[in-house]
Amino acid sequence: MEIFNDFNEQKNLSVAMGLFDGMHKGHKKVIKNAVKYARKNNLKSSVITFRNSPKSLINNDKSVYIMTISEKINFLRNLGIDYMYLVDFTEDLSKMSGNDYLKMICEKLKPKMITIGYNHTFGYNNSGKSDLLKEKSKDYGYEYEIVKPVKVRKNIVSSSAIKDFLYTGNFKSAKDMLGYDFYIKGNVVLGNQIGRKIGFKTANLYYPNHIVNIPSGVYKTIVHVDGTDYKGIANFGVKPTLGVNSNKLLEVHIVDFDENIYGQSIKVTFIDRIRDERKFNSLEELKQQIERDIECLE
Repeated sequence: MEIFNDFNEQKNLSVAMGLFDGMHKGHKKVIKNAVKYARKNNLKSSVITFRNSPKSLINNDKSVYIMTISEKINFLRNLGIDYMYLVDFTEDLSKMSGNDYLKMICEKLKPKMITIGYNHTFGYNNSGKSDLLKEKSKDYGYEYEIVKPVKVRKNIVSSSAIKDFLYTGNFKSAKDMLGYDFYIKGNVVLGNQIGRKIGFKTANLYYPNHIVNIPSGVYKTIVHVDGTDYKGIANFGVKPTLGVNSNKLLEVHIVDFDENIYGQSIKVTFIDRIRDERKFNSLEELKQQIERDIECLE
């Protein structure tokens, strides 16, 4: 998959348009339609997306996401996309009407097919919608597909709904919409090494910036290290027992694992929330609780 940071001129593409945050089941349906059409008609498939949410200009870049850009790239590559247009959403783009934005896309990329989700909009004040796509299809010579909403137990799959589930630690419902378990990746950093003193070494990760925050607490996880999956217990919060109340850190005890992995990248997949984070009267009480937490992994 080739990645472009601007709308360089191409020809005869099957284009999928959207932010695609989280690459959930609805997003995959849009992208697969673009890929299917491209392969059937001997074209190149492409995705037009942004590094930052259009809302980030309004929120002063305080928007939060379900996944990082690098993970979005990995998903698109695995779905068979040929070209990814990964563009910064700028003030100039924000002022462009839906009609002008569509004109620019069509003049530069010469799409033969444009696929969008049922609720996708583009251009200033959301002026570009499915009806505009339909209206201009003959002028620019493309076919179009508006993908209907995907539902899970009568609920429409959306990035906003998934974020709401993650905010409350409801990973099972988030998984139902995503099609996979929510996860983060990060490099293991040196912590205060209290865990090793009570017999539970931890791998510590800084929670990625701009990724939706899960609530503080203790979690059942799967930890991917060097190609192998291990069971894990993760604490996310401010460590009240130790009196540490600054930046939140994800601390993961990897079961049946005793290797030095400082500096290595690991993947932590969240399966379920076990309990709230709470303060214990002593490290011995904390140790006993961790032992009970590990029993929850069985």
